Amino acid sequence: MRKFNSISIVIPVYNEEKFIKKTIDEVLKSDTLKLKKEIIIVDDGSEDKTPQILKRIAKNNKNIKVISKINEGKGSALKKGFKTASGDVVLIQDADLEYNPDDYPKLLKPFMENDADVVYGSRLVTAAPHRVLYFWHSVVNKLLTMYSNMLTNLNLTDMGTGYKVFRGEIIRKLAPKLESNKFGFEPEITAKISKIEGVKIFEVGISYSGRTYEEGKKIGWEDGVQAVWEITKFNLLQ
Repeated sequence: MRKFNSISIVIPVYNEEKFIKKTIDEVLKSDTLKLKKEIIIVDDGSEDKTPQILKRIAKNNKNIKVISKINEGKGSALKKGFKTASGDVVLIQDADLEYNPDDYPKLLKPFMENDADVVYGSRLVTAAPHRVLYFWHSVVNKLLTMYSNMLTNLNLTDMGTGYKVFRGEIIRKLAPKLESNKFGFEPEITAKISKIEGVKIFEVGISYSGRTYEEGKKIGWEDGVQAVWEITKFNLLQ
């Protein structure tokens, strides 16, 4: 059984002035099962007050690193964060608190107890609270997950989840090979980890408090269409 001592929490951010301070506060106080925290925030070219807020926060906490870049999308921001991360475990945290840092112990236990390599937090296999929102979003997510599973031969329930956690050496090795700049990261990383011989992937149930478009939700129908192509591309054409 491998021993884990540290965790890198990678937070991609774009125009989240309303949420980012609270998100960081929640991450700072979260329970990471005694793993030492490294918080890496990648500002993907925010045009609101997010950069100023991040500058103030990072100035007062040596465990927070802020990386600024031009706006290219979530996938690009994550790639940058993964290359910087030094933790034995690397966890993705969205900046808007749709995903709750209180779930970190659930996400980390498979690493400690089951020698996991990758853990997905599923919004579907859980009795935890989740906000009721868009019907067609849930339908599309299930269809994309099913199509991804058909090509990867995995039995995931929530390929598009924002909570994905990786053994550090795995994601650092994959990071330079990642191509998707936007939300295509989700099917791409799923395809790539499915091809690692002997990889141990686990799913755990998580809570979920989704946002409406009025509240700042960014993913749209065109991202779903693009995901179909990316699932095909990264599983069949590479």
